[in-house]
Amino acid sequence: MFQRLFVFAVLLIALSSCSHQHIKEGEGYLQVEGGSIWYKVIGSGNKTPIVLLHGGPGFPSYSLTPLFALATDRQVIVYDQLGCGRSSNLNDTALMNIASQLKDLKTLLQKLEITDFYLYAHSYGTMLAAEYYFKNENLPKALILASPCMSAKRWELDADTLMNSMDAVYRKPLQNFKAGNYKDTALYSEAIKKYYSSFYNRKMNSYIDSSIARSGKALYVHMWGKEEFTVTGNLKNYNRINDLHQIKIPTLFTAGEFDAARPATVKYYQSLTPNSKFVLIENAAHSTMNDNTTADLNAISSFIQSIEE
Repeated sequence: MFQRLFVFAVLLIALSSCSHQHIKEGEGYLQVEGGSIWYKVIGSGNKTPIVLLHGGPGFPSYSLTPLFALATDRQVIVYDQLGCGRSSNLNDTALMNIASQLKDLKTLLQKLEITDFYLYAHSYGTMLAAEYYFKNENLPKALILASPCMSAKRWELDADTLMNSMDAVYRKPLQNFKAGNYKDTALYSEAIKKYYSSFYNRKMNSYIDSSIARSGKALYVHMWGKEEFTVTGNLKNYNRINDLHQIKIPTLFTAGEFDAARPATVKYYQSLTPNSKFVLIENAAHSTMNDNTTADLNAISSFIQSIEE
C-alpha cells in the first residue's frame, strides 16, 4: 500500500512539473512608468509559454503576428514597447533606454506570474533579451535570437557591406546620406526603398504595414538613429560580443538568407555561445517570420522540441 502511494505521489510531482499556470487569454494593458503597455496572450496550451520581444526600437509587434501559430500547445505572450503600437505614446526621453524597457518587461512577467518561459527576440529585441539574461535572476528556459544585433558597431559595418553590394545607382545616394550629404533626396528615396526591400522586408503585408504606420519614431531616433545603417542614439556603444560565452542556457540563432543581420555575423555570434545552434532561413531578409513563415516556424518549433524531449 505504502509503495503504491509513493509511486502515485511521484507521478503527481512529475505531472505538476510539466504543467504551467494558465494565463488568461486575451488583450490587456499594464500601467508602467510613463504610461501603459499593451499586451496579448494567445492560446490555451499548458506547455512552457513563449514571450516575444519585437524590434525597433519602437517597431511594434504587428510584424510578429505569424509567430502566433506557435500557440498550438502553449501560450504565446506579446507586447508593444512603451511609445509604439498599441501602447502609450512616449515623449519623455529619460525613459527611452534599455534600462526602462527592461523594467517594463520584468513588470509584465510579474503581472502575468510568468516564471518558466522561452524568450524569443527579433532584431533590436535581441539586445533587450541579452540584457535581460545578464541582469535578471528569473532566466528563461532558452533564448531564441532572431536576426540579432549584439554590437551596434558590427551592425554598421555589415550595413556598409550590404551597401557596397548594391548597384551604384542605389549605393551612392545611401553613402552620401550616411556622410551627411542630404541633397539628392529623390535619388535617396529610391535607394532607401531598394535597401529595405532587399535586406529587410522582401514580402510586404498588412502586419509590416501596421508596424511601420504605428512605429515609435521618436523612440527609434533617440535610441538608434535616423536610419538602420547609422547608429547615433544611446545604443551606439552597445556591444555584448565578449559576453556571449557567458550564456549558459540553450540558444537558437536565426538569420535570413538576405538579412541585414548578415548570416556570417550571426554564425559568428553563435560560435561564441555555448549550447547554441544556428539556422539559416532561406529566401528571407530581416523579416524572416513574414518572408518565409513556414521555415521560420519550423526552426523555432524544432528547437523547442529538442529541449522538451
